[in-house]
Amino acid sequence: MLCYPDRRSALRAGAAVAAGALTAACGASGRTDPAPTAPTSAAAPSPAGAPAVAPAPHRFPGQPVEIGHGPRDRPRVALTFHGNGDPATARAILAEAEKGGARVTVLAIGSWLDAHPEMARRILDGGHELGNHTQRHLAVNAMPEAEAYAEITQCAQRLKRLTGSIGSWFRPSQTRYATPLVRTLAQRAGYPHVLSYDVDSLDFTSPGAAAVIRTVTGTIRSGSVVSLHFGYADTVAAMPPLLEELARRKLRAVTTTELLTP
Repeated sequence: MLCYPDRRSALRAGAAVAAGALTAACGASGRTDPAPTAPTSAAAPSPAGAPAVAPAPHRFPGQPVEIGHGPRDRPRVALTFHGNGDPATARAILAEAEKGGARVTVLAIGSWLDAHPEMARRILDGGHELGNHTQRHLAVNAMPEAEAYAEITQCAQRLKRLTGSIGSWFRPSQTRYATPLVRTLAQRAGYPHVLSYDVDSLDFTSPGAAAVIRTVTGTIRSGSVVSLHFGYADTVAAMPPLLEELARRKLRAVTTTELLTP
């Protein structure tokens, strides 16, 4: 269920695709799954002062609705971050990723974007990708259908307003795996796939940078999707040695879309 575009392949088409998906998400009664978008050349640079445009969600044929990892036969991994917390810590993590040549995927909480809208552009301008982690980061799997759908679409609205796209991925809040209902609601909102992970760093428990590094490097392998968080000093401190270890193992940290691109 993935069409494997490169990171910037749908920049020009992203806003149009996202607008149709969001219209269906916020008003239409029927289910809308966006059609695959063929890769295109990179878009022209955004005008001065305008936010970068995020890629539109893509369908990756052959992949399940809920994706926990990428192909195991290529030396790539995806470092994914839950977007919340002190923006200074988020910027420090992004800076460390960029120093190490890594591109990451950020699943942002809508209320965080409301408080720090400038972070959407900071993420995209750094070459990273941005996605949806619900509006309030509540236990989405336990919500009634209408409330869960609102959590997804309200965050999508923030992303679209800030970037021109509803974001590349949806990840459910307070859970690794979405229920069948939440997967269906995410697809209705315009996200062909739900993004899970196969490596949990446990950085949100503040175990110390060394423990974060051990946890990740002890289980990561080609194709892994790693769950990390903004807002924790341990994660900032762990980034340089973690990226050094990935380089030693010849594993390249890429966006989730790049991870799934042949």
